[in-house]
Amino acid sequence: MADPALGLRFTVTIDGHDSLGNWTKCEGLTVEYEVHEYSEGGLNGFVHRLPGRAKYQNIKLTRPVDATSAAVAGWVASVQAVGQRVTAQIAVLDPEGSPVSFWNLMDVFPVRWTGPNLDIDTAQVATETLELAHNGFLGPR
Repeated sequence: MADPALGLRFTVTIDGHDSLGNWTKCEGLTVEYEVHEYSEGGLNGFVHRLPGRAKYQNIKLTRPVDATSAAVAGWVASVQAVGQRVTAQIAVLDPEGSPVSFWNLMDVFPVRWTGPNLDIDTAQVATETLELAHNGFLGPR
């Protein structure tokens, strides 16, 4: 049996059809809830802790520049012109390209795109980074 953690990559899809390609690093799949503490009179042995508002961290995707980099730059530019938020899916793919797991995000928009530093004097891989804001996770579709 193949190890599913070997050779993983991530693909990002916008509104179920526009692919932003494969990515090699994904950070920020995080939700954190505020906690409200309530000290009830008469019950001095503990404090009630109630969930509050959810906070979602921005998703940061990184990869080497490839043939779909122009599509990413085009999508970022189109969102600025239209100002429309979209749904997105980040899917983890195994070495054969089959989905292992995925996360659906709502109200997604790009907050930052960083292109490669191009310098022929260094032997670095040209990379790009895309940072996405969102308003939470959606259930499976």
